[in-house]
Amino acid sequence: MNDNKLTVVLCTFNISIFAAMQIEVVKSKIHRVKVTGADLNYIGSITIDEDLMDAANLIEGERVYIVNINNGERLDTYIITGKRGSGEINLNGPAARRVQKGDLIIIISYAHMPFETAKSFKPSIIFPNEETNRLD
Repeated sequence: MNDNKLTVVLCTFNISIFAAMQIEVVKSKIHRVKVTGADLNYIGSITIDEDLMDAANLIEGERVYIVNINNGERLDTYIITGKRGSGEINLNGPAARRVQKGDLIIIISYAHMPFETAKSFKPSIIFPNEETNRLD
């Protein structure tokens, strides 16, 4: 194969890799909510008020990352739907060891998408009242 043909093949290969490339971006974020409970003996997960889930475009069973503002802990778990309008943010199971009632946390969900789609994607980010965990 001569150099010109090799260059064309390599360029085509690079374009197809780029076109198929997936990137992970922030999909949803609940910024600074107060932990209302931490139940070590529960099976596991985070229980989130359904109003907050709807506003942040989150669903039950979705993987989320938790960042504890008070102590810097980071963990991941999955969502259980909490009572609508309750302001409930409850860490369950082993995650309960990394938070205390009253801690402020950030809840983040990520999504994989094509690179070009990610350039124009707009995440759902909400800022509930830090005292009540409700949307004002």
